[in-house]
Amino acid sequence: MTKVHEGRLALPTREDEVAAAGSEFIGGPIGRHARLGGHWLHPVRVVALTAIGMFALGMVQKLPCYNWAWFRGAGSQYTHACYSDIPHLFVARGFADGLTPYFDRIPGDMAYLEYPVLTGLFMEVASWLTPGGGSMQHREQMYWMANAGMLMACAAAIAVCVARTHRSRPWDALLFALAPAYALTATINWDLLAIALTAAGMLAWSRSRTLLAGVLIGLATAAKLYPVLLLGVLFVLCWRAGKWRAFGAAALGAAASWLVVNLPVMLFAWEGWQKFYTFSQERPIDFGSVWLLISQRTGNPLTGANTYATGLTLLLCAGIGLLTLTAPRRPRFAQLAFLVVAVFILANKVYSPQYVLWLIPLAALARPRWRDFLVWQACEVMYFLGIWLYLAYTTSGDKHQGLPPEGYQLAIAVHLLGTLYLCAVVVRDILMPERDVVRRDGSDDPSGGVLDGAGDVFTLSDALRGQRHEEPEQLVEWGAARGG
Repeated sequence: MTKVHEGRLALPTREDEVAAAGSEFIGGPIGRHARLGGHWLHPVRVVALTAIGMFALGMVQKLPCYNWAWFRGAGSQYTHACYSDIPHLFVARGFADGLTPYFDRIPGDMAYLEYPVLTGLFMEVASWLTPGGGSMQHREQMYWMANAGMLMACAAAIAVCVARTHRSRPWDALLFALAPAYALTATINWDLLAIALTAAGMLAWSRSRTLLAGVLIGLATAAKLYPVLLLGVLFVLCWRAGKWRAFGAAALGAAASWLVVNLPVMLFAWEGWQKFYTFSQERPIDFGSVWLLISQRTGNPLTGANTYATGLTLLLCAGIGLLTLTAPRRPRFAQLAFLVVAVFILANKVYSPQYVLWLIPLAALARPRWRDFLVWQACEVMYFLGIWLYLAYTTSGDKHQGLPPEGYQLAIAVHLLGTLYLCAVVVRDILMPERDVVRRDGSDDPSGGVLDGAGDVFTLSDALRGQRHEEPEQLVEWGAARGG
């Protein structure tokens, strides 16, 4: 095992046949004698600009709704596939009336804002940037624009972090920047905030800044629940590598930053603060989930979906932990991060279309192969269209315009199978490390930070035999040279 020289960049057009074919639109693959340095448009900037451009295209796709469909009944925003929560919740959650999230009670059934505290703050800041004059329609449009500007900054941050996480593979971040599902779903909700913080946390971990990584993961968890799963991933990886100090620093940083954000609201607005958690617990099975598919196909309401979803999530996470401790080589951080978040999505009671955003940056790092990525993205685009056509069907009354339940069930199945397919190829890469694109040049775990090149001190097979794991000599030497 030899450490890869950080100055040599992996070029997708030379190692990926789909990327090479796609590059024909911009002049073809990079030649053997091409000059790759010295230009201000280096890979990170290209990726960031591409992500901004795709975000802007996504905004254009929302134009029919921005101009009129959000404000003229439910059906038009579904038939044009341009729905967004943002303008509707500006009014429905009291931002238009100047109510303070968590502290002020919202008229109606919801009572309090059902989002985590940091996302609530993001929504509130956008309301401060929204002009107070004009009609309510104009204010809703300006609120969406204010949020779109802030979310675009988050998207650019994600692109930069993904491009820098694997130092020798910045071009892999184009998988995020060019993802069709990213452009289509970026402004449906506020998920890009948590994703940006998660991506920044993974970048910090890749640079061995373990405390900062934990702080950023804690902040991400204060914006959306799923990033806390990365601490479970780090726990199992650090267990196998014996890096308990690094894990402890990350866990401490995450707990501290999460408390700093949440504690003031917990102390002074407990009922409002807990709304997100009670809402998540009480929410019935909903759009996009495997449970809705089963319920609709069998006619069983599945009243115990909470128990089923929790049990399946724990079972699959235990399987990922077992895979980590028995794999021939320690899996990469990004691979396990992708798998555990995918498990959370697959087993959840609901799958909102924008949840695909959680996985796109992780997929770019876990399995940077254009063919597999585009197969998955095609499935997600089909689901994106399917849910809006189904909602158009349910709101069209006797006209029955749109996608009937049977068609929507097929769209759910396509989404599930697409995600499972990408999970399968990531698991294959873990079990057969020679198939892993990232490791072909001799790398170990470019996103692993203190784990990169570190030797193993525990594997399940050795534990069952009562033996201490002994690393190959070259890997031990590499870890020692890196201070591991």
